[in-house]
This record gives sequence, structure tokens and C-alpha cells, in this order.
Amino acid sequence: MKRRAPDSKPRRHARAQRRTSGYSLVEMVVAALLVTSLASASFPLAKFTIKRQKEAELRRMLRSMRNAIDEYKRYSDAGLLPVDLGTEGYPAELEILVEGVELVGQIDMQKKFLRRVPIDPMTGEAEWGLRSFNDDWDATSWGGENVFDVYSLSVGTGLNGIPYSEW
Repeated sequence: MKRRAPDSKPRRHARAQRRTSGYSLVEMVVAALLVTSLASASFPLAKFTIKRQKEAELRRMLRSMRNAIDEYKRYSDAGLLPVDLGTEGYPAELEILVEGVELVGQIDMQKKFLRRVPIDPMTGEAEWGLRSFNDDWDATSWGGENVFDVYSLSVGTGLNGIPYSEW
């Protein structure tokens, strides 16, 4: 029986291990290109996702304020709120919906329609464009008589191509 040299096997194993122990430069470049291409494809998607979330928030804020205005109008039409002349039953200011109004025939009872004036997600401010009942539907200045509708003061355009001020 022939015996092997004690260090012949480890030497062969060390050479094989040296060849497969790391990545080549080509493999590293290909991996870097793949990661770069995937990252560059995800940036526009993330940009539109953020804009879409802001638009959804804007719709939600507009809907909540318009519902509060409509509820105020229903209360005034039912005779539960005192109606100021020239307001047609709509609130005179947006802040009235937050401060609350005394109900007719109730002692020390106030009805609040909004907890706070929401922040416009497009402008980052709690300022909104207002339209009164006598204003045109596309008016950009408020007549001042009452608050019939609200709109965003943002000059941007939505993903659907419609300016935010027309939502």
C-alpha cells in the first residue's frame, strides 16, 4: 500500500479554495449594475406614490369640510341654528364650524362641525380658498357673504390633469 504525502491533500484543497473563495470583478460590476437599475426604476414609482397619497389626503380634507358645511346648512334649514341675514343658512366663516354655534331652543348647548380647520396637504398651510353662495363655481375670490364651498390654494396639477384648485 502506497501512502500519500501528508501535505499533498491540503495543498490541493487550498488551491481549489483560493479559486472559489471570492467574487470576480466582472461579477461585482454586474451585481452593481443590477442594483442600480432596480433603484432607478423604483424612484419614479416612489415619487408618484407620495403624490398620490397627498392627493388622497386632499380629497379627504375637502370632503370633510364640505360635509361640515352641508351639515351646518341642514341644521340651519331645520331651524336649529340662528341664521344671519345674507348668509342663506351657510356659515359666515370657516372658523365658525370649529368654534361651534349655539343651538336654538337649547340652554348652553353648542354644536361643533369640525374639530379643527385641516391642513392643505399640497400647501402645508391651514388656509383654503373659499366661495360664497353668490360666487361663480370657478371664482378665485371670495364674496365674503358666507362659506358655500372650499378649494385648495395650491397652484399644482393633479395626476389626473386637473388643477387642485378645481377639485
